[in-house]
Amino acid sequence: MDGDVSFEADIWSNWLRNHRHGGDADYERHVHSRVAAYVKRVLDGAKLWPDTTMLDIGSGEGAVGFAAIERLGARLQVMFIDISPALLRHAEALALCAGVAKQCQFLQASVERMPALADETMDVVTSRAALAYVADKPAALRECFRVLKPGGRISIGEPMFRDEAMVAAALGEVLAARPQGHPDRLLPLVQRWQAAQFPATAEGIAAHPLTNFSERDLVRFFQQAGFCQIHLELHIDVCQPTPMPWEVFINTSPHPLAPTLAEIMSTRFDAEARGIFEHAMRPTVVSGNRTCVDRMAYVTAMKPHF
Repeated sequence: MDGDVSFEADIWSNWLRNHRHGGDADYERHVHSRVAAYVKRVLDGAKLWPDTTMLDIGSGEGAVGFAAIERLGARLQVMFIDISPALLRHAEALALCAGVAKQCQFLQASVERMPALADETMDVVTSRAALAYVADKPAALRECFRVLKPGGRISIGEPMFRDEAMVAAALGEVLAARPQGHPDRLLPLVQRWQAAQFPATAEGIAAHPLTNFSERDLVRFFQQAGFCQIHLELHIDVCQPTPMPWEVFINTSPHPLAPTLAEIMSTRFDAEARGIFEHAMRPTVVSGNRTCVDRMAYVTAMKPHF
């Protein structure tokens, strides 16, 4: 993110500017490399063609839209839609700096309702890590269907967080079954950390937009909206992360709705608990001797020609 662009931060812009990479330039480059891979898959699924009008929902800092312009050049028009005015202003500034502002429009709106867009005006709809945060996903997809021209395409890439929430809930069940006075003091702290960033009960998982759907639900939502030729790919990558400084790690969070580990430790751990937790966790973070799992669902579909 460009530090010279001034705007009033919200949770979305604050996460992209700070908590996605913990304020570390090296880790920020690593994150941008990962994002570029997600964006490539979304655009590959969009199958862009010259003289296309593309709608990017939940556009954020504009990664998908600007990458699409790089692919097609001047023969592409992009509508950037986001609920964050701060991110829209930032993306607009980036468009001006890149000399592509004439190809871009920016609209603040919820994906669930886009009255400013007329029926059947878009050739392609794209989204990366936006639909997962929408409370009414079927309504959002109905809106995407409405604004697409007959024969238009939609391509999305969405993070799947349900497994993380289920792990947090399972840890809670394990702890509840333990006898009082159990000597393990680390696992309760790990569960407290996980439960602060993800829903940790069956009721919470079922109610939260990030976790109350599966990849199969996505297919069903697309079908119900009227799309055809629906194709879903679930990508699960299990990897060993690169080592990173502890201070960077604790100042990141896995998604915009989650507090950072630093915030959790300062508000939910006392001094003794912070010491126990850091003593156990810091060596694995600094060495990179841990496992990370990345789950992304990619869906492409078409609006029927008739």
